[in-house]
Amino acid sequence: MYKNLAAALRAACVAALATASFFSPVFSQTPSRPPAKPQEPLKVAFVYVAPITDAGWVHQHEVARQAIEVAFAGKVKTSYVENVPEGPDAERVIRDLARQGNKLIFTPSFGYMEPTLKVAKEFPNVKFESITGYKTAPNVAVANARYYEGRYLAGIAAGRMTKTHIAGYVAGFPIPEVLQGINAFTLGMRSVDPKAQVKVVWLNTWFDPARERDAAMTLFNQDVDVIAFHTASTAVMAAAQERGKMAVAYHSDMRKVAPDAQIIAVTHHWADYYARRVQAVLDGKWKTGNFWGGVKDAMVRAGDFGPKVPKAVQEEVLARQKDIALGKLRPFTGPISDNEGKQVLAAGQSMTDEQILGMNYLVAGVQGKIAN
Repeated sequence: MYKNLAAALRAACVAALATASFFSPVFSQTPSRPPAKPQEPLKVAFVYVAPITDAGWVHQHEVARQAIEVAFAGKVKTSYVENVPEGPDAERVIRDLARQGNKLIFTPSFGYMEPTLKVAKEFPNVKFESITGYKTAPNVAVANARYYEGRYLAGIAAGRMTKTHIAGYVAGFPIPEVLQGINAFTLGMRSVDPKAQVKVVWLNTWFDPARERDAAMTLFNQDVDVIAFHTASTAVMAAAQERGKMAVAYHSDMRKVAPDAQIIAVTHHWADYYARRVQAVLDGKWKTGNFWGGVKDAMVRAGDFGPKVPKAVQEEVLARQKDIALGKLRPFTGPISDNEGKQVLAAGQSMTDEQILGMNYLVAGVQGKIAN
């Protein structure tokens, strides 16, 4: 009897389990999976060497950051720290951003190069973009623009517009990028006005509006009637507007600040490059490298002419810009001599990128010396 009862109980249990496994997901042969967690946005950070203003170097990078936010909505979360001096402060800020979980960090200033490399060694899983730097590492890429192409075009405009044949140039630091700009501007100006001279004032700073203004005023007192600059604020443009002189805007269109003074602007455009680098990280395809784009890459553009510039001058500049984009015009083509009379490039020759990147002299037509 007990044997029959035990057999009956076993049969009942098997039947119950069979029924449960058919109807109940608890006993399903394919267990249910928990819902997948939504992917966290890629954190991207930017470090700015000066405050964010309505125009200038930092403004152009901030425009690019905002474009990234729109283009990668939901996939990317960006942040920035502004007005960070080059040196120890930059290293501290870059390290803090890496610790906060940012996986891609843009450091757009030449003086950020060494701090970026140092922090990159500590965070091998973070990608860094050293903008205007030249040293790479497995997780550090560098990028820059051929600003000198736009400078040459601005020189053509300045050469056509000057009455005194004397231009001024307010310069930050004597690094190759700045020397390229001064030299290209001078060569462009002298291509249409062989008498042209360019007077340079060095500041050894990127952003100091008061000193930038003072330098411009000093140059205007020396027969300068058109001025260019390589600093980060709009102070030189405002000074030109105040004095009734002509000026070449840099980084951004600055007609809002100098509606009468601006004759042309050399503008920089970073959004496309930044978008490509962000996409590469999202795709897991980011690689280190060295990118140097220019007019043909739409990273540098001359335009935004002021009301004083005749249509013929505008058309000439735009035609030369098209020639640069097509490779028909190379600003650094010989003969070129430095301002001490030494030939640096023979007639008919064009400088290699290596020669341009290592530029350490001022060309004939520039009054001044390289600051120590």
